[in-house]
Amino acid sequence: MPLAVVVIAVIVLMIPILAIVLDSDLGKALARRLERGISRGGSEHVHERLVYLESELERLGKDVERLEEEGQFLQKLLGERSDAGALPPGGRPDS
Repeated sequence: MPLAVVVIAVIVLMIPILAIVLDSDLGKALARRLERGISRGGSEHVHERLVYLESELERLGKDVERLEEEGQFLQKLLGERSDAGALPPGGRPDS
């Protein structure tokens, strides 16, 4: 048998075997591991995302602090309003 026929036969047999392996859980796990390996090389991208997330966390902390202060201010206003809005003790008007 010529060498070209053997090579073609091996390739033809390897295509379905490769498809089965790649579609299996093992193939998916290997693909995820390869993706993680590639993403580790982009540590600068991860660093940029981390810096962004840290700045957003600081901003959100400041927003929560501001909202707490606003809530306290509104509670104080509502407390003063209920005292000031009370009617004086009733009685008969002098006529």
